[in-house]
Amino acid sequence: MNAPHYIETKTMTEWDHIQVREEQANRYASREDFQTIFSDHLTELYQLSFLLTRDPARAERCLVSGLEDCVTRNRAFREWACSWAKRTIVRNAIRELKPRPIHSTSPRSQTILSDIGQLSSGAGGHFAIDAVLGLEDFKRFVFVLSVLEHYSEHDCGFLLGCSAREIRKARGRALGELMDPSQRDLLQNQPFMQERK
Repeated sequence: MNAPHYIETKTMTEWDHIQVREEQANRYASREDFQTIFSDHLTELYQLSFLLTRDPARAERCLVSGLEDCVTRNRAFREWACSWAKRTIVRNAIRELKPRPIHSTSPRSQTILSDIGQLSSGAGGHFAIDAVLGLEDFKRFVFVLSVLEHYSEHDCGFLLGCSAREIRKARGRALGELMDPSQRDLLQNQPFMQERK
């Protein structure tokens, strides 16, 4: 009488174990999830890549590499898959350009896209795309990551390999260059622009 109960309990335990493993596997984004994200958000992801790299060929390389990285080396939770896709593109762009505060002296790119007007800088299009593309590499990366993508100073510093202070300074200089002169005085009085000690 005890034997059937034991077998039944053991079978249920194995079944429960299989269900737990399946549930855990479903928590992670699959290749299909990432393919859908890249398909559904292609314009947004390309815009991010282009704003970072300032070059259509590099932007395309970073985008394609981002998809490949997500599909082959992914271990992200499903809820974070879209953020992970963006972060992968950012990391590829950083590897491609290696923006640094002291090494960011590359001249403005002369690349002009026929559809550049379709790229918007976010809600309301407050910053002109050509002005953002005119920023030197490090300031452009900081601006795109911290202002447009809302990365924290800590995350920006971690990704770009610098301090939060360097991020604040670069963001302030970028915003100063992007604002029209009448708005610069107003901007200087904002708490996020003032240097923290």
